[in-house]
Amino acid sequence: MMILRLSAFLCFAGWAWVHYYWEAPYGVLLWQDATYEFAEWLGVSWDEFVGTGADDGWLQTWLSRITWLYVGCTILTLTVRRQSKFQMIALVGGCGLLTVLSYAKYVGAQRQLPMFVEHGGQMLAPVLLVLALKFGARHRVTMVAAMVAMIMTFAGHGCYAIGWWPTPSTFYGMISVSLGVEYETANTMLRTAGVLDFAVCFAIFVPALRIWAAGYATVWGFLTAAARPVAGMSMSLNYWGADQFLHEAVLRAPHFLIPLYLVVLWHGQKSAAPAESAEPSKQPATTSADHAALAIEFTS
Repeated sequence: MMILRLSAFLCFAGWAWVHYYWEAPYGVLLWQDATYEFAEWLGVSWDEFVGTGADDGWLQTWLSRITWLYVGCTILTLTVRRQSKFQMIALVGGCGLLTVLSYAKYVGAQRQLPMFVEHGGQMLAPVLLVLALKFGARHRVTMVAAMVAMIMTFAGHGCYAIGWWPTPSTFYGMISVSLGVEYETANTMLRTAGVLDFAVCFAIFVPALRIWAAGYATVWGFLTAAARPVAGMSMSLNYWGADQFLHEAVLRAPHFLIPLYLVVLWHGQKSAAPAESAEPSKQPATTSADHAALAIEFTS
């Protein structure tokens, strides 16, 4: 339960920082003709609708207020309990916020399907917490939802890494800067990682391999998240660049915490199974009174 709670908390906290300090990726959905027509329908001029500077105008004002929705969801991940139905409903709404945000990134990436799919772990992080509270962290429904979230993340990442969709230049940059390798080596590493991403997606359905697959996903998910601040931060930057890159790792926490949840879950089930099978069946103890009763019955 604590792993799923931490996963949702870090995901919302990272995106809350993006909304507060930087700019959320909603622009691709809003700066278009339909938005202008909507402003005209409201009887508002374009300048009044979008503003003429920073943090003014109807649109920018309401976009800045979305920050507080993310802050609220971040707090809810810590306070929600099994009896808190309203808070659980609010967290499901937080899933909707993350879905809209992921759709905006999908549209901004020229509608490349893997861009939306690989955000599955983030979108489902609050839902997993709600399912764990509602049914239990060991319930099959929670486990299956976690498997779906993990598959989406690694399948989406694998499509880019293996080259089925154009591999983002940031992938090459992070590997080259972090490991100090040339383009050819980085390209080979990415193609290998892409194959392993899909291998993990299939291996978690094999009982004998699923713990190892989830363990690999935990390590690889952590490394890919940590690669952002490792490659980007520098002593020469203000705050060492933490304000620019640290949140990139924080909001990707579900990429390694959800597989970690599966490792802990399956390891616990594997440890419990031999203990149950090895437990001897308890037979009722025979007392001296039982022997006396048997002797009386025999003689009679």
